[in-house]
Amino acid sequence: MRRLDKEIEDENVIKEILTKSRICRFGFVDNDEAYIVPLNFAYSDGCIYVHSAHHGRKMDLINQNNRVSFEIEYYTEIIEDEKACNWTLKYRSAMGRGVITIENDRTSKINGLNLIMQKYGAKGDLKYDEDSLSKMTLLKLEIESVTGKQSGDW
Repeated sequence: MRRLDKEIEDENVIKEILTKSRICRFGFVDNDEAYIVPLNFAYSDGCIYVHSAHHGRKMDLINQNNRVSFEIEYYTEIIEDEKACNWTLKYRSAMGRGVITIENDRTSKINGLNLIMQKYGAKGDLKYDEDSLSKMTLLKLEIESVTGKQSGDW
């Protein structure tokens, strides 16, 4: 990281970013082109969980190379100034990389979906119909490395 003064070294702050953020972006390599996908997700025990259709560009790329990068920003606020060049942004973000596994067994799907649904506010005993479960795949990104960065007064 070039700006060491912005690095987040506290693992609890990085975990907060991973837990409370609303959107995660996965970055893939497709031949010589970057492919970035914004996703709903949940974080638990060093892993990021997302749901997916069985087929599509994202799944094709995972089957070719299951190593991906990810990016998450937690909080952003534009800080204005009278001078245009002095405008800045208050933020916290996390970036990392890891390996995706495809989880297609019923129990893994339900556990992953429960994490995702509860993150976004679902309460109680969640029910999933078998038809819906059969049409989706759970992706589990095991994080190998992650760094945090922030700017502004925290």
